Parts: sequence; C-alpha cells; structure tokens
Amino acid sequence: MCSSLCCSDGGFGFVLFQFKRMLNRELNHLSMMSQSGSQVSEYLSNTFLDQPHDVELPCPVPKAQGRKRRQGPQSQHGSQHAAVQHQQAGGGGTLPQISGVRKVSLTSGAVVSRFGVKTDQEELLSKDLEDINKWGLNIFSVALHSHNRPLTCTMYAIFQERDLMRTFRIQADVLVTFLLTLEDHYHSDVAYHNSLHAADVAQSTHILLSTPALHGVFTDLEVLAAIFAAAIHDVDHPGVSNQFLINTNSELALMYNDESVLENHHLAVGFKLLQEDNCDIFQNVCKKQRQMLRRMVIDMVLATDMSKHMSLLANLKTMVETKKVTSSGVLLLDNYTDRMQVLRNMVHCADLSNPTKSLDLYRQWTDRIMEEFFHQGDRERQRGMEISPMCDKHTASVERTQVGFIDYIVHPLWETWADLVHPDAQDILDTLEDNRNWYQSMIPQSPSPPLYSSDGKGGRSTFQFEVTLEQQDSGLGTGSDAPQEHHLLAPHWCEGSSVAVTTWSGGGVAAVELVDPKWVLSAVPPASMEVKG
Repeated sequence: MCSSLCCSDGGFGFVLFQFKRMLNRELNHLSMMSQSGSQVSEYLSNTFLDQPHDVELPCPVPKAQGRKRRQGPQSQHGSQHAAVQHQQAGGGGTLPQISGVRKVSLTSGAVVSRFGVKTDQEELLSKDLEDINKWGLNIFSVALHSHNRPLTCTMYAIFQERDLMRTFRIQADVLVTFLLTLEDHYHSDVAYHNSLHAADVAQSTHILLSTPALHGVFTDLEVLAAIFAAAIHDVDHPGVSNQFLINTNSELALMYNDESVLENHHLAVGFKLLQEDNCDIFQNVCKKQRQMLRRMVIDMVLATDMSKHMSLLANLKTMVETKKVTSSGVLLLDNYTDRMQVLRNMVHCADLSNPTKSLDLYRQWTDRIMEEFFHQGDRERQRGMEISPMCDKHTASVERTQVGFIDYIVHPLWETWADLVHPDAQDILDTLEDNRNWYQSMIPQSPSPPLYSSDGKGGRSTFQFEVTLEQQDSGLGTGSDAPQEHHLLAPHWCEGSSVAVTTWSGGGVAAVELVDPKWVLSAVPPASMEVKG
C-alpha cells in the first residue's frame, strides 16, 4: 500500500517564495529588537540565503568612528590558503592549477593497522569506535586516541562496517593512504572546518543512511558517493567564508566567479588527491560508475553551500508532501532525481547536525565555530574591512546566535527531515529542542520563556518554515477550469491570525497574504482559517 500527494513545480516555487517572505518578516523583526538581534539577523540572511538582498534589513547601528574601510582592491597576501598558482603553458598564457594540493610522504605500509592509524591507545580508540553506528559519536575522543587522525580512522571504520572495500575492490593500503593524504589537506590550525568536522559529518551521514525509513533505498554506489562527499566536503578550508574570499578579491573567488567558491575548491582538491600516488580508491570502479559517482559527489558537496539552504529546505518540504511509502514505512524513491534530492539534504543535515548532538559535544562545536568567526573578524579589522556579522568578538552574542540559528535554520530543517523519515529522527529532534532551551536559558536576563517545554508543548511564539500545499477538488466544477482550494497547512497560527489565498483556474496560487502571523508549534491549522478563492 502506498500513499502519495501530487505536487507541481509551481508548488515548489510557491513554498520557496513563502519561506523567503516569512524569513524576511521575522528577521526584520529580530533585527529591530536589539543590536545583537540585528547581528544575528544579518548573519542568518547573509549566510543562508542565495543573496543578501533577499532580506531587507533596517539600517544597522552606526559603526564606531575609529573603524575605517580600506579603499580599492584588497591585498592578496593575507590568505595563504586562497592563492591559485599558475604555470606557463606550452603555447603561451597561463593555466590555473588547483591550489592547496601538496606532496606528502605518506604510506600505510604493507600491513594496515587495526583502525587504519598507528596509535599507542588502541584499546581506548576501540572503545570510542564502538559507537560508530550510533548518533553522537564523540569525535573529540576519537581524535585524542588516534593521534589526531579522526577522519582516517572514522572513515576506515565506516568502510569496514559497510563492506565497501570488498564491494568496490578497494585495497586497504590504498584506502588508508588516501585517507591520510586527505586528512593532511585539512588544516589543523583552523578551529572548526578541520578534519574533526569532516569526520563528524561523515559519521553522521553514515547514521542517516541507516535510518529504517531509507532501508534498501540507495544503491551501494550512492552510499559510497554520500560518504565520500561528506569526507571531502571541506578539504583545504582556509577558515574564512565565501564572502570574505569574494570581498578580498581572492584568486579562488576569481577562479570560480564568486559562485560557491569554497565548495568548488573542496571538490577540486578532493578529486585531485585521488591522482596522488597510491590514492585512487576508485581505480577498480568501471568508467560509467566512476562518472556517475563523480556527478553525485559534485551535487552533494555543492549543496553544502549554506546559501543554498532555503532551496534545499523547500525541496525537502515539497518531497515530504509528495512522498510515497510502502506498507512497512520505507520511502519509495524510484528515480535518480528523488534519491539525489534526499542525499543532498542528508549531507546538508549532517553538516548542520552539531546542535542535535549531546550538549557537551554541541558546546565544543560552538566554541570552535565562534573562534573561527572571531579569527576572521580580526583579519577583517586588520584590513580595515567591515567586520562580518557574528565575527566581531567585542559585540557578538554567542547564546543569541545559537538560539537564532536553531529557530530559523536548524530546527526547520531537522523537523522536515524528521517528517520525511518519521518516526526515526524523533530522538534527534528532542535533543535539538533541549539544547535550544539550554542556550535560551543562558542569555543574560532574557525574559523569553523556552520555545519547547519539557512536556513537548510550545512556549513562546516562534517562526517556523512549514509552508505546504494540499490541493483538493472543491466540487464547484470539473476539468482544468474548476476552482480549487489550497490549504496553507503551515506555518501554524495563534488566535487572531488569518490567511487569504487567491487562486486562478487550474489551481495555481496567485497571491498569499499573511496577516499578523504568530508562529507556534501545533499539529493542525485552526478551523477558523479563512480561504478565499
């Protein structure tokens, strides 16, 4: 038995439009509450929307008189990891080379260690990796007991668990040599975007692939592509944002035309490393499969560009409303497009999974990302640039940032994922809500009650990205000219709110007007919702 709901491309466009429209209103409201609220609002809009002007923000608080902007192009010498080297070509001119790739003298040796790495704390590492198939593996402990090789030993364990070496005829020494080389191309002096993060995202992807609702859905090649994509998705990250590279006229930004600069670079480096000595883990994969794997990995890594978040979320929400499941609850994804859409969102979820882990792990990740932000802010200050949102160590509010990050970005994403794989991700969602409440409680003199109470009931009103369409025949006519009702199932409303939906023949949505929306957590829209056709 299958259940499904039809939805057109226009439905996706409507959902995306509504997401951006509601985010616009909510971030405008947030930015007017306080200076810290303005910073959080600007950070969210600049990071998670395709273009900063998607959200119209009020004029910021005037900056200190002492801060000066540097005129003209910025110096190219400040970012050692963002330089693209050139070499003379035979016929004149220059050919760009992939920067960041460097020769390393690594070999796994004829005999591969038990966990792919040499360590004198093998028993402790063994204890850590007992949780390789559990959500919330303590990757910090893994790093400690593997002599700072968390990516190598975690990936090696995942490949063993999934029998990928046998399936794709990958030699153990080749796999370990590649993993060690890959790990060496993450920068240990970068606080957050290092091999710890890569290992965490890879292991989180491994767990999400194993969710019961997705049992047997993906091919072995798709599984391999997802795990490989997670492992390489931030390789050679310089510890600054795409916007920083664009603003400083970096060679990487020039090479990739300001579009997903770092994500394109991570892909180039990740695939280039396969060409290093004894590193081609796909050497026994046939040409057709190799081409398909490359295509999938590119799709997934490019989707980790956080400016694509809204489109990914809208796609995922549309998929939830159109999903088909078997009688046993397993998703039916019978075409490549649907499977890739889920895989892109899966890696994106894994990339935004820190707030869903235990509080002690989440706080360590928060400390690291803020350290990286502040380091970028210091560099911007030294250059006389405008300091990016949340990168000014003198004014940023860590607690408010995390609450806003969860409310506007992480919770809507994970709630939609939980709907897709229901009920498999409920524990993850519960942890996320508990962590949000903790950070809310840490905001000094905050008058706001928690968004999520211990009994699961909603607290204060909050924004929620849940706009979906359910089309039903109204009984007023037949054929393409028959008027149709469109029920705006979510966001959900408090008393006093209303919605008016205008439609044209064939059921298309012409306009939606939201009147004084107050977002709360509720299961169904109120009976008083007004729908005008």
